[in-house]
Amino acid sequence: MPDAPPSPVADFETSLDQLEQLVEKMEHGEMSLEESLAAYERGVGLYRKCQTALEQAELRVRLLSDPEQPDNAEPFGAPSADA
Repeated sequence: MPDAPPSPVADFETSLDQLEQLVEKMEHGEMSLEESLAAYERGVGLYRKCQTALEQAELRVRLLSDPEQPDNAEPFGAPSADA
């Protein structure tokens, strides 16, 4: 059985590191217009991968917090009713 590709959640840190490196290279301004456009396209793809991973991680947390009603789970950092 071939190895399954890593889930977006597992691949998040790698994608985020790649995105940070790409942004740093672009900020130096030493790329041609064509290179900048290609880097921008790559950056958008990496951003979308990171966003998907975060959404999947949030869903997993909601399912673990309240498997019966995941939509009722409160996001992290939400003030509690007791406060």
